[in-house]
Amino acid sequence: MPDSIQQEGNSNQLNRSLGPLMVWGLGVGYVISGMYFGWNLGLAEGGTYGLAIATGFIIVMYVTFTFSYTELACAIPKAGGAFDYADRGLGKRLGFFAGMAQNIEFIFAPPAIAAAIGAYFNIFFPQFDVTLIAIVAYVVFTGLNIYGVKAAAIFELVITIFAVVELLIFAGVTLPAFEMENLTRNALPNGLSGAFAAIPFAIWFFLAIEGVANVAEEAKNPTRTIMIGFSSAIATLVVLCLLTFTAAVGVGGWEAIVYPPGSTEMSDSPLPLALGQLVGDNHFMYHLLITVGLFGLVASFHGIILAAGRSTFEFGRVGYISKSLGKVHPKTKTPARALLVNMVIGILALLTGKTGEIITIACFGALTLYIISMIAFFALRKKEPEMPRPFKVPMYPVFPILALSIATFSLIAMTIYNLELALIYAAMMLGTFLWFVLFIDKKHPKTMN
Repeated sequence: MPDSIQQEGNSNQLNRSLGPLMVWGLGVGYVISGMYFGWNLGLAEGGTYGLAIATGFIIVMYVTFTFSYTELACAIPKAGGAFDYADRGLGKRLGFFAGMAQNIEFIFAPPAIAAAIGAYFNIFFPQFDVTLIAIVAYVVFTGLNIYGVKAAAIFELVITIFAVVELLIFAGVTLPAFEMENLTRNALPNGLSGAFAAIPFAIWFFLAIEGVANVAEEAKNPTRTIMIGFSSAIATLVVLCLLTFTAAVGVGGWEAIVYPPGSTEMSDSPLPLALGQLVGDNHFMYHLLITVGLFGLVASFHGIILAAGRSTFEFGRVGYISKSLGKVHPKTKTPARALLVNMVIGILALLTGKTGEIITIACFGALTLYIISMIAFFALRKKEPEMPRPFKVPMYPVFPILALSIATFSLIAMTIYNLELALIYAAMMLGTFLWFVLFIDKKHPKTMN
């Protein structure tokens, strides 16, 4: 093979080094910050029952979606995830649309988490500015991702285990103080409409679990690794979600973990608020929760940065954006340029200071991704029935239909209750799609295989 061809091949190939345990760590790590902050804002919209109803439907969506998405990830183990599946199943235009929705989800979720990291860190070191801490976190963890995927995944696994154990300890400390009255008091303050308004915050419990598919190209044995990693991750997250929700609200009611004592401003720290009611804010357990809670935020922040880098990298590798973003670092074999560009965009979003709005826009991207992915799932089953599928979704076609239906319903409900943000998201999607049609489409006459 000529040297030039060999060099080109090396310049856009990722390194295979991940096993099932590391993929589990990534899958849980992507999401686990959603247990520590953000979800409680849904209580202000729907109360205990409203958020519980929304969360119940969202759990069904994520379980059915995850199994359906695992089939796609095992059949087409590429770094682009939803982009690659939609491109192959639905054509390059819907492929671009799915890929852009994925980019928006993965690029806009980290700024919200970075803001929470700054807020948690500020509790210990109030002399440091929250935004400055968040920016430093961006630089540090982007650097770690550039250094190497194996090092990044080992780090992710370690801090994810710490974060999971801390959630179990939190449940163990708070559940003995659980009172059913705290779940039922003022449980539906805004009626059933509150359940619809709470949907984005229910999604936040599980947002970005699909990022597991984006590391399929770096798995040692993609089929086995992704199948085990995906299924074990979603099972872990459902258990943690139910435990955390029940334990936190059951201590003193939903208002106590939304509003700090004497304040009408909503908090991003529901678990410390719950634990503080039992042990006070000077107790060892309280400080342990904040410290390890910071690990949980870092796990998701770092993990989604990793997934976002792969998503942007794939867009560059196929030429849908600058091809320079589709190159890997010659030594570390990581998508360094894509990671750096995502960092700059994320910091700009962070500087707006609008955490809730950023979460909602990321959720719009996620739901769009889920809808197009499930449509691509059915299209590929019809167009390519002989495609090797090492893993097939159970209870076909019930699972993908449920995932598609709930995602579509959730997107409509979110649009109704967040019309202004929906219009901003639509402008981002349609603007980039128009740019693709006018300037990129003709350069790519065929859909990828």
